[in-house]
Amino acid sequence: MALVVVTHAERPELWDRMPERFAGIVPEYNLHGDVNDTYWNRLFEEFPDYQFVLYDDVRELVAGAGRSLPRTWDGTAADLGPGLDDSIARAFADRAAGRTAGALCALGIEVAEDYQRKGFSTVLLDAMRQVARWAALETVLVPVRPTWKDRYPLVPIERYAGWRRADGAPLDPWIRTQVGAGGTIAGASERSSRITGTVAEWERWTGLAFPEDGDYVFPGGLSTLRIERARDLGSYWEPGVWITHPVEADGTSEAVSEVPPEVTPDPTAPRP
Repeated sequence: MALVVVTHAERPELWDRMPERFAGIVPEYNLHGDVNDTYWNRLFEEFPDYQFVLYDDVRELVAGAGRSLPRTWDGTAADLGPGLDDSIARAFADRAAGRTAGALCALGIEVAEDYQRKGFSTVLLDAMRQVARWAALETVLVPVRPTWKDRYPLVPIERYAGWRRADGAPLDPWIRTQVGAGGTIAGASERSSRITGTVAEWERWTGLAFPEDGDYVFPGGLSTLRIERARDLGSYWEPGVWITHPVEADGTSEAVSEVPPEVTPDPTAPRP
């Protein structure tokens, strides 16, 4: 297996394979965020150097993917903002205003099903730091979608983010991976990403019926869904946990030792 980090700017045709390769990796409803209509396609038009895949050039398969944007950040917890949607909007506003980015914000890290449980999420985290390093950014910000939060949808995200196992490590597997890779929990937000749809759309996305108004727990949901039948509206705020990762100038990091030696950056990749 030989893996390389390849940006969208370098091989845009690889993204044509993404729908099939990553089908079912995230819940269906998560593909319909309100921010998508305004910004999602523009990621590849305006920030192609910040979208990348981990490509297995022996099997000719995409093993994983990372999406990110440069955004302003003054280094304080207060300036992290509420989460994913705000960061996406901020990055495009920063670009339009000519403001200098202060950090790289991760929008998503995904591992294809046949490459899961092999440590590649950590490899993708390090690739994210590599992209930040190319862009001369000192920090990667990750508005994490906690893996097990759907088991506890009624627990406030601030409390959930602080839960620990008996050994002191974070209870949530994805938060634990991030912390183990050198990240620091910097905050939590109940309103990281907004998803709205008609009642029929939410019934299709979740496989549930919503016969009356109210707040519903649903499969895969990290919080509750609000149904208003008179408005034909289902609205949901997905919570998130902020984790910050320092980027070492010399290309080393606490996680580098965990990256298999055959995983290398493409030497011809453009620099943001």
